[in-house]
Amino acid sequence: MLLKAEQLARHLQTQLAPLYTVFGSEPLLIAEAIGLVRQKARENGFTEHEIYTVDNHFRWSDLLSAGYSPSLFGGRKIIDIRIPTGKPGKEGGKTLENYCQALPQDTVTLITLPRMDKQSQSAKWFKAIAHTGVMVSIYAVEHTQLPAWIKNRLTLQQQTADSDTLLFIVKQVEGNLLAANQEIQKLALLYPPGHLTFEQVKNAILDVARYDVYQLADAMLAANPVRFTRILTGLQNEGTAPPLILTVLCEQIRQLIFLRKGLNQGIPAGQLLKTIRIWGERQNTVIMAAKRITVQQLLRSLLHAAKIDRIIKGVAGGNHKDAWNELLILGLSLAAK
Repeated sequence: MLLKAEQLARHLQTQLAPLYTVFGSEPLLIAEAIGLVRQKARENGFTEHEIYTVDNHFRWSDLLSAGYSPSLFGGRKIIDIRIPTGKPGKEGGKTLENYCQALPQDTVTLITLPRMDKQSQSAKWFKAIAHTGVMVSIYAVEHTQLPAWIKNRLTLQQQTADSDTLLFIVKQVEGNLLAANQEIQKLALLYPPGHLTFEQVKNAILDVARYDVYQLADAMLAANPVRFTRILTGLQNEGTAPPLILTVLCEQIRQLIFLRKGLNQGIPAGQLLKTIRIWGERQNTVIMAAKRITVQQLLRSLLHAAKIDRIIKGVAGGNHKDAWNELLILGLSLAAK
């Protein structure tokens, strides 16, 4: 059974399946879907909760032992399997197939995956869990859908806002659902149910921290100079330390150098991305940036970064303001299409 995120709550009102798989790219919606399943399971007496995160050191035998061993306290349990890369490997895939053929009794199994492309969804292990349990697909909320999404969230807390106010919130949260949800919850704490004026919303959410340095790096990769400038200005206004910004941008530049050199040598993109541990939907953006920017440009950017580092430390000429200006120039030089 395949469900959309908004269908899950109604499904859980009538039944609780022994296996749920939640996959997608929106952390907030994934967390909410997982929370609904856990809550329903607890209400049905599944009081124990065991978490297994699949990484290079994970042993699949531990999962089998947990699933088929009696509970220490004689109760029902939730087995929470998290696969951040979406790639369980050969052994893991086979283990999941076998696990689905004989799900353990008195257990609800919850599997969490990132966004899965068509090739990944065609794997035998994925088909096995899809056929055996309930799949909950989490789709990204597009920028054009955000006003309606925020409106619905406000409705749940018995508040309303006009279209201009909704667009203002959208602009402030930069498409970040986690940030949007925090602001919506804040409005519920600050104001009673009813209609929210533009002034009320503006006073509540203006000038709050809503940017992070990784968004800045993503804007540079995506060749979006306008967004890069806006986020950098936001970080500056929030008092973010320039050395942190410089460190993240330099790390991204070094990754691009590695990728571009590898691509020039004919090494498959997937192999290169795996080496530097870039997963999910960022893969395409990073590869496009590596193809767009030459090694020479990237090396010059590292030299520029070294200059900025000296300015920040007071070794080279310049002041605090000059450091921010140089960070802007550095990012725009790589964000240009």
